[in-house]
Amino acid sequence: MPNYDQPVERLSEDLRTALKGLVRQMRRDTERQEQGLSLMQAMLLHMIHEHPGIGVAELARMQQVRSPTMSGQVKALETAGLVERAAQEHDRRRSGLHVSPAGHKALHQLRDRRHDWLSQRIARLSPDQMTALAGAIDALNFLADHED
Repeated sequence: MPNYDQPVERLSEDLRTALKGLVRQMRRDTERQEQGLSLMQAMLLHMIHEHPGIGVAELARMQQVRSPTMSGQVKALETAGLVERAAQEHDRRRSGLHVSPAGHKALHQLRDRRHDWLSQRIARLSPDQMTALAGAIDALNFLADHED
């Protein structure tokens, strides 16, 4: 393991702590607004939207959960009318998941609420803090986009 100088290690720990707190707060506040969906179900709805036609087994692999667990979550989304199954073009014996029109509406509402949540908090920052945050976004995107 590389030996980094103290300022780098301190910045790393401070960033990790800040991001963890921000994510925890976002989850806590948005979980209350998830339209009766669990956080897992809301996340799955997003994943199905991003990967139309995905199967339950593939979703389970991506989330590192067992297929029966995923099946129950998907069934709840189907029962709520947010997800539909359709035969896959390349293999009619298998079905893929798609977000229903009601699911798209729910996704838009969730996105709007989450955007509002973050916008409200950013609006509370001082002008100097907003400038610092804007400057940090490029660095954060760099960290997120560059794997070793």
